[in-house]
Amino acid sequence: MDFTTDKPRLFSIAYRMLGSASDAEDVLQDAWVRSRGVDPSTIRSPQAFMTTIVTRLCLDRLKSARKAREEYVGPWLPEPVLTSELGDPETVLQRSESITLAFLVLLETLTPEERAVFLLKDVYEYEHADIAGILGTTTENSRQLLHRAKTKLAKGRPAAPAAITPSRAVAERFARAFAEGDAEELTAMLSSDVGLLSDGGGKATASLHPLLGRDRVLNLLVGLHRVAQTRGHLGDLSLTVVDVNSEPALVLRLAGRLESIFVLSIDGETVSAIRVVRNPDKLAHIDRQLTTFH
Repeated sequence: MDFTTDKPRLFSIAYRMLGSASDAEDVLQDAWVRSRGVDPSTIRSPQAFMTTIVTRLCLDRLKSARKAREEYVGPWLPEPVLTSELGDPETVLQRSESITLAFLVLLETLTPEERAVFLLKDVYEYEHADIAGILGTTTENSRQLLHRAKTKLAKGRPAAPAAITPSRAVAERFARAFAEGDAEELTAMLSSDVGLLSDGGGKATASLHPLLGRDRVLNLLVGLHRVAQTRGHLGDLSLTVVDVNSEPALVLRLAGRLESIFVLSIDGETVSAIRVVRNPDKLAHIDRQLTTFH
């Protein structure tokens, strides 16, 4: 079995299942160890075999992590991953919507089994018979799980953006306005019902509740600039724009240290949602990615 060749696909499955790049890497390590003890002559399809191991390991982790998620301090966001520099984006992304932070949060409304069936069928296009084999269930149950998953997701799925303005250009404008503390430009760029979620996990300063509406989000953004200015940090701050989870994002560093990732959902010329990841545990993986590619 060529584990190295199949690793990107297996990582993308584990990451979507868990919402954590570091946990996905751990799962792949465990899967590799388990596969080493199996006689290759007994395996008809190495790819299906490894998918089964990875999926079942993810199911175990999701079930054991449920209590930790319930006790998480403040809003929970997935661990961000860099997607702008992927050598083979088709392998890892396939359907880019399924890797956005908003969609990964929505997947949290599903049971672990519903999540597995939805991803394997709708993203990776497995047949129900194959999914049933992976999960150790029946084809009919796999169909029922998919139906329940789609029903739940349909209730929370946002409408697709109507405009076709290149989001990277909008993100660059937003980054400049944010870096300069330009309240007028930020006001023009924020949608009236914009929301901001900030994930500090109790380990970094972050709002414990979502901020909803242009005025509240604007006050926070301008306030961050004012605090940095007051503390004399503006000269040590750097802002760059990259693609994170298939959306434009601002990478904020202070004296070279990664402080925050601001992931922007853009609709036309406006920013409709901002998801800020500040928990240092969730920044380690993407910091390594950024160091490698930049």
